[in-house]
Amino acid sequence: MVERLNLLFGLRPGGANRVAWLVLVFAVFVMHAIMMRWIAERAAEFRMLDVMPPRIEVAYVRELALTTPPSVAPVAPTPLKKRAAAARPSPAASAPKAPVDPPAAPQDKEATPAEPPKPAPPTEAAAPEPAPAIAAASSAAPVVQAPAIAQAVAPASAPAAASAAPPETVASPVPAEAQAAAATAQALEVFDWPVSTRISYALSGNYSGEVLGSAQVEWIRSGTRYQVHLDIVIGPSLTPLITRHMSSDGDITAQGLSPRRYDEDTKVVFRDRRRVTMLFEPDTVLMPSGERRERWPGVQDSASQFVQLTFMFTLNPELLRVGKQIELPLALPKNIDRWTYEVIKEELLQTPFGPVPSFHVKPRRLTRPGGELRAEIWFAPQLRYLPARIRIEQDADTYVDLILDRRPQIAAQ
Repeated sequence: MVERLNLLFGLRPGGANRVAWLVLVFAVFVMHAIMMRWIAERAAEFRMLDVMPPRIEVAYVRELALTTPPSVAPVAPTPLKKRAAAARPSPAASAPKAPVDPPAAPQDKEATPAEPPKPAPPTEAAAPEPAPAIAAASSAAPVVQAPAIAQAVAPASAPAAASAAPPETVASPVPAEAQAAAATAQALEVFDWPVSTRISYALSGNYSGEVLGSAQVEWIRSGTRYQVHLDIVIGPSLTPLITRHMSSDGDITAQGLSPRRYDEDTKVVFRDRRRVTMLFEPDTVLMPSGERRERWPGVQDSASQFVQLTFMFTLNPELLRVGKQIELPLALPKNIDRWTYEVIKEELLQTPFGPVPSFHVKPRRLTRPGGELRAEIWFAPQLRYLPARIRIEQDADTYVDLILDRRPQIAAQ
């Protein structure tokens, strides 16, 4: 057998041939190890694809038009004036004699009725105006934490309803579970979660030289379940140099988004594919390293943070003012920490469909600044507070800049 192998590989008896034989055996062993590693990596990728939540398919049928959000107009003082007018006694109530003619009774639903047999007007006046009440309840705090947003919903509107309701309604007790359910329903109703939306961006930046590409953020809603996808392509779409896909899957709650799972898939040309997964359990977060860490209330991931901030700014437009700060816990693949998002200035972004006013929000890590990718965001109130520009930066020489290249696309439902 050995002689046949010697003849096959042209080896002759001798010490030199023994060395060549050992080299050949070692090379075969190395090739076998490399092949087994490749098979194991591909099997791991297939297993990862099997357990990843399937992407919800959505058909987009129209574009989102620029609008003037209610928060831009000075509507905040209006409810205060109305409540002050309702609190003052009307001339009819303060006069010694009330008007006798029923048709002359005031029809304004804010006026306090003089006759007890007609409780309908006070009941209609008890209907709260949720959005301004929420803005007034939390605009005093310079730094707002994410979990406190939904907690401000019920206290902001409950006093107005309690003061205007008939005495028999106020006296009846309300179970705590019903109050929590009402707060959740009101928070979701106030925010008016949008239907599935896709935002497309033109990409420019620097990665060992100038780079161009494209990107898109996709918000998908199916009942109380959500998905957020961020796809980045650097280079030509058919032969990209770098692709990165970030995906968040979870639930919609009164506090906003509650992630269940985060996946990140990065492919760089001539390098191995890199996959990262984090699982959000009720009390812990399973990190990519296998370590479990405490799950902080209101924690978000790299993809869900964009929509969570949109949720917070829509609930409380006063937060999106220069100088305001918001604290948000963020779970990144290597750590969980609390970040501060500061509104640093107001900017007018130039887009293919015209100028878009926006607010520039810049994050910073509280405990250990630096060393992490940062996503600066420009939120556009006229586009339902969606991000009109995103700049993801590692350092001054490594970054990508995404800016809207068309109007956001909206699904049918």
